[in-house]
Amino acid sequence: MAKTGTTTQGLRAAIERSGYYPALVAEAVEAAIGGEAIGSYLVHQETTFDANEVRRHVTVLVLTGTRFIVSHTDEQAADSTSPTPYATTSTESVKIGRISSVVLSRVVANPEKYVPGTPPREVVLTIGWGAVSRIDLEPAACGDPNCEADHGYTGSSTADDLSLRVSEAGDGPDAVQQTLAFAQALSEATADTAR
Repeated sequence: MAKTGTTTQGLRAAIERSGYYPALVAEAVEAAIGGEAIGSYLVHQETTFDANEVRRHVTVLVLTGTRFIVSHTDEQAADSTSPTPYATTSTESVKIGRISSVVLSRVVANPEKYVPGTPPREVVLTIGWGAVSRIDLEPAACGDPNCEADHGYTGSSTADDLSLRVSEAGDGPDAVQQTLAFAQALSEATADTAR
């Protein structure tokens, strides 16, 4: 479930509606925001299956006038380090000017019949600010099929600090729209700092 909006009360209500350790999540997010006004936010809860366990995870994204705040909270089963289940929550605060890319991938059914304004059935929001990069390498080759020379490697580096997938089937159509709205607000904020 994703929720977006622009007020502190709305953010707290969205965190509470997610039902995922709301006091813990809200405290961490509000501490990171401090006294800044909220420009936009997105709360996304995700359930994953790990072997025989069901695990929940919540991501909270907040845009202020100067920063992009990311909060992740995960639950863990009891293990050798803890006799009881526990949760970990982390927040990262990034200056808007550090955001190097905002990528929004849309999946649209029946593209030949697409009508402008029709919501996509799935979106993937990827945000990069230089903390994590992925490098994909492959052997380089020339056009000669008989060439046995070593041409080194070729590849690409991709900023991949955060990737969030939201689908109509899994999260509902409102969650897709909310993700689109947050992505637009973040894109606009990064465009403002580029001027």
